[in-house]
Amino acid sequence: MSSATLYERLGGESGIAALVDDIVEAHMQNPTIQARYLPTRDDPVHFEELKGHLRDFLSAGSGGPAEYRGRSMPEAHRGMNIGEAEYMAVTDDILAVLDRHGVDPQTRQEMLGIAYSLKDEIMHL
Repeated sequence: MSSATLYERLGGESGIAALVDDIVEAHMQNPTIQARYLPTRDDPVHFEELKGHLRDFLSAGSGGPAEYRGRSMPEAHRGMNIGEAEYMAVTDDILAVLDRHGVDPQTRQEMLGIAYSLKDEIMHL
């Protein structure tokens, strides 16, 4: 097992920024969830804010220096009624992007564990 932090294994600030860009793009291409993401492109300020929150969330949650100042998972997803298919589509996109970026299997597994740990805070709220 590596002694590097998850943040370091994800490539630090630049690696996380690249991952977030590609994950958001994957979500916009995914027919299961794209309707939730495509409208953000119409508001560039909101679009960049969304990606900034995702970068900070991933950085802070992986041991990096960023401080996440966005809403909690339940607050951010309240009223969205996210079901199993959408949740799995998001998770699959994240894992596929990690794979395309050459992230090692152990780190991908750790990210999957984090995604599943948030499931109850995101689904059907």
